[in-house]
Amino acid sequence: MAQMVTQQTHSVSRPVEHGPVVHAWDHGVPLEPDVWMQVRHLASVPGVEHIALMPDAHIGKGACVGSAMLTRDIIIPAAVGVDIGCGMIAAPLRLRRSELSDLPRLRADIERRVPVGRTNRGQAGDRGAWGTLPEDVKAVWHEHLADGYRAMTRRWPDLDHPYTINQLGTLGTGNHFIEVCVELQDQQGTSCADPSIWVMLHSGSRGIGNKVGTFFMRRAQAELKREGVHLPDAELAYLRVGTDLAEDYMTYAQWAQRYAWQNRLLMFRHVLEGIGAALRVSSDGLHMADQTVHCHHNYIASERHFGAPGLLTRKGAVNAEAGVMGIIPGSMGARSYITRGLGQPESLKTSSHGAGRVMSRNVARKTIDMQQHLAAMQGVEFRTDADLLDESPAAYKSIDAVMAAQADLTQPVHTLKQIVVVKG
Repeated sequence: MAQMVTQQTHSVSRPVEHGPVVHAWDHGVPLEPDVWMQVRHLASVPGVEHIALMPDAHIGKGACVGSAMLTRDIIIPAAVGVDIGCGMIAAPLRLRRSELSDLPRLRADIERRVPVGRTNRGQAGDRGAWGTLPEDVKAVWHEHLADGYRAMTRRWPDLDHPYTINQLGTLGTGNHFIEVCVELQDQQGTSCADPSIWVMLHSGSRGIGNKVGTFFMRRAQAELKREGVHLPDAELAYLRVGTDLAEDYMTYAQWAQRYAWQNRLLMFRHVLEGIGAALRVSSDGLHMADQTVHCHHNYIASERHFGAPGLLTRKGAVNAEAGVMGIIPGSMGARSYITRGLGQPESLKTSSHGAGRVMSRNVARKTIDMQQHLAAMQGVEFRTDADLLDESPAAYKSIDAVMAAQADLTQPVHTLKQIVVVKG
């Protein structure tokens, strides 16, 4: 039987309409009406049992970014998104702020080792992909990804992407970034006159993840059209668990998640090499491997919730099971947090993955001028061209308000602030 959809701020609920249970952590960060329209559409899909909205929720393709959804018998590819496996990695270094004197050189040495951005629509000669493949990229491809890719493209030749291996170990565009940060406060809330240094980066499965996600969204739409099933938003087309298409989607989404994971590990290694080159030291042992935090925030997983196994999809949301470490960045000019989950059942043991946009990229480009952008980025070494205006801090919600809204979902452990930013 359908349950009442409720709009919740912590323990306060307001009925909206019939459907599955919806909880929203929106205290102090109200969600746009268009977000709630997307939620209503998602709640109308048969088989959706529970939806959790994070305080960073904003409009996405089909399903909003900043959401988690529980199903048992269906898979909605749009609820994962097209950057399958997108996520973050962060770790402290054995360095102090006083040891980093030349930040422009530090940024340049990182950018020389990690392809960023995109040119020529991602085709041959793209600046954001490898021309000549590094040996470690080849090794990772053959060890972790090549067999799965061959099986996937034999099964579905349309999924072949000619630059899949050339984009492995590269950043991409949009909100993907590499940051060198200082730790403002540790878990005891203490500050240091010469703070420790962290590296944090954000990226996903590049073009191949987009191809997998888009392909299965379209296949799902075709199946429902054939069956005569109509949804308020065709992007929310679903696959039925137990069908060949659903099994294929799970297999290839998990492969894309592995690709994204290895992509971040390769970039992290190359970033450390860039930092070592800038400081004229070896990058071996530069980071504290035992304190590395690594997590997806666009993915699907088999998880147990409310006493039974199910499928949990997180789109722009982090696993916040009790004790699990997460990464929640602010904008490119705001503080970020390394967190520990609190295991809130009603949130599907989930927290936000960042601050969340308050304006679209097009609106940001028309609204934010360079003077405002530079003022917001004081004290940070970054590329100062107009291409980054849509990523300016004013385009995002306050990360402090977001963290306050989800205080019962996750606990800050380390507070970071960037001093170097590399963007695509």
